[in-house]
Amino acid sequence: MAAVTGTAQWSSRFAFIMAAVGSSVGLGNLWRFSSEAGSNGGGAFILIYLLAVVLVCIPVLMSEYLVGRAGNAANAIDSVADNAIRSGVTRNWSVLAWVGMVAGFMIVTFYCVVAAWVMRYIFKFLSNDFAGQTAEQVGGQFGGFISNPVQVLPWFLGFALLTTYLVSRGVNRGIELAAKVLMPVFFVLLVGLALFALATSGSGTAEALAFLYTPDFSKINSDVALAALGQAFFSVGIGSAIMITYGSYLPRDISIPRASFIVGLTDTAVALIAGLAIFPIVFRFGLEVNSGAGLFFITLPNAFNSMGGFGLFVGAAFFFLAFFAAITSSVSLLEPSAAFVKERFNVSKAKAAWIVGALMILIGLISVFGQTADNPTAALDAIDGFTGQWMLPLAGLLIVIFVGWRLDRAIINEQFEGSEALGKVLLMLTKFVAPVFVALVLLSPFFTG
Repeated sequence: MAAVTGTAQWSSRFAFIMAAVGSSVGLGNLWRFSSEAGSNGGGAFILIYLLAVVLVCIPVLMSEYLVGRAGNAANAIDSVADNAIRSGVTRNWSVLAWVGMVAGFMIVTFYCVVAAWVMRYIFKFLSNDFAGQTAEQVGGQFGGFISNPVQVLPWFLGFALLTTYLVSRGVNRGIELAAKVLMPVFFVLLVGLALFALATSGSGTAEALAFLYTPDFSKINSDVALAALGQAFFSVGIGSAIMITYGSYLPRDISIPRASFIVGLTDTAVALIAGLAIFPIVFRFGLEVNSGAGLFFITLPNAFNSMGGFGLFVGAAFFFLAFFAAITSSVSLLEPSAAFVKERFNVSKAKAAWIVGALMILIGLISVFGQTADNPTAALDAIDGFTGQWMLPLAGLLIVIFVGWRLDRAIINEQFEGSEALGKVLLMLTKFVAPVFVALVLLSPFFTG
């Protein structure tokens, strides 16, 4: 195992929180959350989502931070192996980090494609591309764009190169700097858009609040419960080796249990505020709440377009918001692979980042060009489905079993110093609650068909 010398650390608690929140907050909080909430009954879905975050996601998050900081390495695989050896169990437990790291890397290859769509839509609004168009024509622009790989390619390359560049600059000059600048701007934009939507949507505001925050318990079934559990798992960003890697940069004076709560609840708050920015507009214009991914790139652009000139500003601001969320997440998804290559092959961080970045771009071309006659996102959907349904839950299940049942208790107690009571509560959830529900996420494809 590579020895750790001069391992980078977050410069402050604020820097870590911004980077960790940035890694969790992404398009999953905006695009995927609105899509899932709209398709699964609103308030009923959100209630289960909140319970899943507290009872499952925060304990998993804590487990990943703990393993990262306790391990004598700056990459997830060697961190798990080190903890396993010190706990007297086989270092083969590092397979959980391998699964997570590969999953995160595969996710970022298609994530850059979706982010490319977001970038293109910023400029669509800035250049007033939707002026005078019908709803069908606005929707047709999205279909025409994603069906033409040559149009998507330059935006994909631009976003992928920016992601690689930020990772190449290292923890403090790249990831941390981007998070400290972009995340506060993201929060201001998000709250501003939510207040705008609530203030200008008339009766749509009341309908949106009722839809989102008045659970209809008759809509709760196994499909809704599994969708909420899966969305919580995806949104917080666990299972992809990101948080183990970020944990390895974590100074000892930061409480892991408290940090886990802050990051988990902040990520959840962002998703809920995003709902307030999206659904009042949806109800104001009588749009379909269950239109899935089209809600983001078809339904909302139609709503913004109907606002006239001011809608150009609102639409551009909305997609700028999505861009900020996307770049902080894509950087975190690439970081574990870059950290592993840096340590394992003893190269500079910049060289490691450009190596994995080049591979990311090559594989990402599969999602750009992998289309069928009736599905322009066929390859993207396949990679998304495999990583989200199988790899992330498997890595998450292995990490909670490892921390809850195999990790030496002395290591855990050392990492809980200063937050022993909260740590013990989360450890109990890690041992007895999280494995059951993470297993349900892993097995959900069999339940839902």
